[in-house]
Amino acid sequence: MPTSFDQSVIDEFRANGGKVGGPFEGGDLLLLTTTGARSGASRTTPLGYVRHGDSLLVVGSNLGGPRHPGWYYNLLAHPVVRVEVGTSSFEALAVPAEGARREELFAHVVRAVPGYGDYQERTRRPLPVVVLGRAEPSGWSGPGEVRTLADKLLEVHTWLRGQLRQVRAEVEAHFAARAAHSGPGEPPAPGLGLQIRQRCLAFCQALEFHHVSEDEHLFPGIARDHLDLSDVFGRLADEHRTVARVQGELAKLLAGVHIADPERFRAELRAMSEELEAHLDHEEEALLPLLADVPWPPERPRPTP
Repeated sequence: MPTSFDQSVIDEFRANGGKVGGPFEGGDLLLLTTTGARSGASRTTPLGYVRHGDSLLVVGSNLGGPRHPGWYYNLLAHPVVRVEVGTSSFEALAVPAEGARREELFAHVVRAVPGYGDYQERTRRPLPVVVLGRAEPSGWSGPGEVRTLADKLLEVHTWLRGQLRQVRAEVEAHFAARAAHSGPGEPPAPGLGLQIRQRCLAFCQALEFHHVSEDEHLFPGIARDHLDLSDVFGRLADEHRTVARVQGELAKLLAGVHIADPERFRAELRAMSEELEAHLDHEEEALLPLLADVPWPPERPRPTP
């Protein structure tokens, strides 16, 4: 089967430290790896980008076609993406810009690469401008060196707590913008709806992956050596189901942030946050002592002579 054009660009990019020839020669190019919205499979796409502060901007131009590109729908379903620039790669949170911020960023893009203005003129749909920023929550530094499975569990929990704090901070920023933007005839306040949605979705998907990994791999492995803790693991599994319910309620709550009563919304978000925090606290109390002597990453089994 012949190699597709995108795959040939990807291969050349990775073989030459991010440099390619042909129509992309001399331009700023990155590789964006998303997770398929329906398939769940990894998809890598070469895209031009424009820098904006500490973030990278990519545009869902689709060459001015009538539909958004597939990678855009993928990142709406799975906001954490992998970005390759030059010889480096990192995880990013992909957030489509909204309202006035989208207009501001698109103007910035067009000043840097006028061709995007031509693409916009070819279609009625507003071309999405996606901000690729840090996937880690603001102020993230991690819990330190990870040498044991206990360290790794604590790292994951620290990341999850940070994401939850970030969601709460963005909700407060949204309500502050709403409160400051009032008066007769005023347009709607600039929203943070997609930003909040993407951050919440990233948190919920990471938490779900963490719990599935525990239920299917970590807990059964520990239980084989600690039969006396079967009740503990049973309780944790029950808590995981409770947390899954809370996740669903949290997603529905955040989806309506733009019309929500601030005080009621804050109370419900606080209650859900406290329930999630209590679960993480209990899990650490039960598991960290058991995992303190288990090396991370796991040791590879030695080959049989």
